[in-house]
Amino acid sequence: MNNNIVLICGPSSTGKSASLRGLNNPEGGMYLNTEANKWLPFKSKFKEYNITDPLQIIEAINHAETLPDIHTIMIDSLTFMMDQYESTYVLNSVNTMQAWGEFAQFFKVLMQKHVAGSSKNVFFTAHTSHTLNEGEMVMETKVPVKGALKNNGIEAYFGVVIGTKRVSLKDLASYQSPYLNITEEEEMLGFKHVFQTRLTKGTINERIRAPMGMFSVQETFIDNNIQFLNERLEEYYKGE
Repeated sequence: MNNNIVLICGPSSTGKSASLRGLNNPEGGMYLNTEANKWLPFKSKFKEYNITDPLQIIEAINHAETLPDIHTIMIDSLTFMMDQYESTYVLNSVNTMQAWGEFAQFFKVLMQKHVAGSSKNVFFTAHTSHTLNEGEMVMETKVPVKGALKNNGIEAYFGVVIGTKRVSLKDLASYQSPYLNITEEEEMLGFKHVFQTRLTKGTINERIRAPMGMFSVQETFIDNNIQFLNERLEEYYKGE
């Protein structure tokens, strides 16, 4: 069973792809780009692959099991991966009802068999949007998805869901930890791109979550660096 599976989600330009830059031993990172070969916002040493068919994601995850030097797989992004499946396999199908069923099944098999069975750390990025929950009449922030997957939500397949945010330094002042470091440039700008690891009073309608005790209150906001997440997952699940 693979516990090291994380969803990093947030609006555009909040640091999702940039958060990958801090990975230790980047040569051991497999980067699967579903976003039309969009360049990473930094120079990387990852093994990078341009995904043009979502089924290649399954092939890549299985191939990584044969590569002992690979320690982390990054799929950037889940949102574009599902859009890609829709464009490739649903819209061109002669039986769209059946194709939408296969759309949901593709994701379930990917997560429950291939990702869950992987021995690697697996990180997905995803875009979020604001949606009206008509039953409760509140605006929810979640990863949009079509078809039957919409009922449970994409986030239901992840035990750790991290939000990417751009937060003012004033709002970060009460959060102090070794994982939150303000740079000189951020001091000049007055804001910082961060990971949000826990819900706050102002974000109760988001789907951020982690197992109890994984992050302290002071670690509600941390640097947007996936290496920190890797270390915390190791510490939490293996007691190291």
